[in-house]
Amino acid sequence: MLDLSLNPDLETHRLPRRDDAPVEWAVSPGLVPYRAAEMAMEERANVIAEGQGGELVWLLEHPPLYTAGVSARPADLLDPTRFPVFRSGRGGQFTYHGPGQRVAYVMLDLSARDRDVRAFVSALQAWIIAALAQLGVEGQIREGRVGVWAERPGSPHAREEKVAAIGVKLRRWVSFHGISLNVDPDLSHFSGIVPCGISGHGVTSLADLGRTASMADVDAALMSAFQQIFGPVIPGAPPL
Repeated sequence: MLDLSLNPDLETHRLPRRDDAPVEWAVSPGLVPYRAAEMAMEERANVIAEGQGGELVWLLEHPPLYTAGVSARPADLLDPTRFPVFRSGRGGQFTYHGPGQRVAYVMLDLSARDRDVRAFVSALQAWIIAALAQLGVEGQIREGRVGVWAERPGSPHAREEKVAAIGVKLRRWVSFHGISLNVDPDLSHFSGIVPCGISGHGVTSLADLGRTASMADVDAALMSAFQQIFGPVIPGAPPL
């Protein structure tokens, strides 16, 4: 288990560019259709791999939908007619996206950082945990369970629930897809799947944990924590 607590040792998990070039940071308003976003993200990742464009973090929300990663098991789709289902090339299993959830698509060139997939995933985890800490939530990592978890305050059995998911893909050492953080989504929407193939644990959100935070608050925390882990950012335009 990674030793990441409320105040993680960020220096251990830093993954900055060797040339310290800034990453573009873009936010899309409204709800962005999933397939169009996926195509735009892959196109930008290809541009980065060709050395024709800079790295990008793209923040957005999707309409309600389920996505199936490359390891998705058909039995984990409990209600296939509830929302649209999209097959995805990212790692992982089934997940939900929808309003009130901040999705961050991360298009970074690991050739300019460190060609170490485990270090990259650790850096993503540290980023989420550092952002949650700024929002008053202790994010945790559990061995054998993907994502970032939080213990429900006051629970006599230290009940752990997932507050953020990670699912990435690398092509020519450029990443795409990324993370999702539950701010205030309709948690009942997760009941149509076994989230990330993990049963026996629930799903939570900042609002469900009693933390009142706007999407702008969450974006500010994500940006601040990202810069601590991955390096400086500059304003960018959404690719769609």
